[in-house]
This record gives sequence, structure tokens and C-alpha cells, in this order.
Amino acid sequence: MVIDADVAFLAELQPVAEELLEKHLRTTKEWHPHTLVPWSRGRDFEDDYEWSPEESNLPAEVRSALFVNLLTEDNLPYYFRDIERMFGRDGAWGEWVRRWTAEEGRHATVIRDYLTVTRAIDPVALERGRMAQMSGGEVPEPESACDGFVYVTLQELATRISHRNTGAMIEDKVGYDIMRRVAQDENHHFLFYRDAATAALEMDPSQVVRAMERQVIGFAMPGTGIPDFNQHAKAIANAGIYDTINHYDQIIEPIVLKHWRLAELEGLDAEAEQSRERLLTYIGKIGRVADRMRARREKAAAEAAESGELAGV
Repeated sequence: MVIDADVAFLAELQPVAEELLEKHLRTTKEWHPHTLVPWSRGRDFEDDYEWSPEESNLPAEVRSALFVNLLTEDNLPYYFRDIERMFGRDGAWGEWVRRWTAEEGRHATVIRDYLTVTRAIDPVALERGRMAQMSGGEVPEPESACDGFVYVTLQELATRISHRNTGAMIEDKVGYDIMRRVAQDENHHFLFYRDAATAALEMDPSQVVRAMERQVIGFAMPGTGIPDFNQHAKAIANAGIYDTINHYDQIIEPIVLKHWRLAELEGLDAEAEQSRERLLTYIGKIGRVADRMRARREKAAAEAAESGELAGV
């Protein structure tokens, strides 16, 4: 059931939802997982089969990313309960929630089929991870529709970045194409939520800014219920697939600061002004952390290049 305080708000936003849904259905292209998977590369698994890293030519950090990305996609359809609770099951909002759920489920199908056929990841560990995450039922629970708009905007963009960067590190063109296809879908999802949040911001900037503070400061990639998530997340960050630099440069700065114009918003109430102040302070800290990380990475790359040149002398 939609939160009582959001009923009128969502009703006023209904025309926006209808327009964004129509745009999504018009601009997305139908695709089928079975046409992307290299089935001819598959073979039966014997009863005594045990996976070995030697079966995969992927670096360990890319396997970590694929493991997390797939289990994230497995779990996203289970957000249905909370997204329906926030937005409702009727009209354009309900139609969008169901469409989004179906598309996220398709992502899990194609990634799992690819990983199974190519034996890129231990299938037993993958299934145990899926069972653990699904059984845990860990999903975000934003407290309002505005919190939901902000969170899913950040989450969909972060997921798109992670999928795209993972694909770029897969030398197999089939794997690259699959991750690019999934990332394209995630971009369409991101645009729907970003534009819904933008419309909400125009209607009630104070409510949305308070939600921004909660969601930006508390943001975590979907996947915290995945076994050994912290270990995998560290490997993913170290590889530059998704880290603080990506988060600041590709999400916080272009969306929160530029698209939503957090620092320039007018007409905020006193509480929202305080939220904005705290959030801008937090964003400034994240930006400085990203700058330090970038400097260290550039220094390490320069030293590695210099070392390679000297070795070739």
C-alpha cells in the first residue's frame, strides 16, 4: 500500500509517469537473451565436476564483478515489493513497476546463461550465492516516494556503470556485448527515475532535498546481502570498475550537482536548507577523497610506465 502521505503527491505526478513510461516503451528495443548466449560453447556438467579458475581466462577482479553483478540482477526484481509500496500498483506507476521488474529479470537470465555456458565462474558458488541472497531478502526500504526516486536514480546509474566497465574488461566479444546490452537497459531505467525525481523536485523541492540527503549519504550499491560482498567490492574498486572516483565523477557531480542543481535550488524550507548544507559538505568530502584516489592512481600508472620503459632499455 502506498504511504498515505505520498498518495496525493504521486497522483499529481501521474501525468509525468505516463509520459516517461510511453517514452521508455518507445525508445527501448526488444531483445532476447537466447540470441546472445554462445550455446555451441557449452557442454554437460558431469556429476563429479569441480570448477577450476583455469577454465576461465578472466582476471579474478572481473569474475568478482560478474558474480556481484549477476546476484544484484537476481535480487533487483525482489525490489518489486518496496517499489510497488512506494509508487502503487495502479495506472502508469504500476505498469512501470511491472515492466521494470520483467526487464531486470531478463538481465539475470542472460548473464547467468553466458557464465554457465562459458564456465567463467564456479557454478556451485554462484548458485549458493543466489540462494543466500534470495533467502536473506535484503532490499533497501526507502521511507517515501521521494526517497525512492532518489535512491533508484543513483542505483540504476551505478549499476549501468558497473556493467559497462565490467564488459570493457572482458576480452570475449560475446561477453562484452551482453554486458553492453544490459547496461543499455539500465540506462533507460536510470533516465526514467532521474526524470521522475526531477519532476518531483519541481513540485516539492524541500521534500526531495531532504530525501537527497538521506539517500546520497546513505547510498550503498545493491548487493550488501551477497556472500563475501565486501571482499568482492574491494576487488571491483581496485580494478576501477566501480569505486569512489566513478561514484563522484559519474553520479554525484553530473546528477546531484548539475542536473538537479542542488546548490542553486530556491524556495527551500528551513529544514531542507539544513539538509542541503549538510549534503554539500558531505559531497565536498567525497570529491576530495576521489581527487586523492585519482592522484594516487595516476602516480602508480606513471611509475609502472616508467618501470616498463626502463625494463625495455
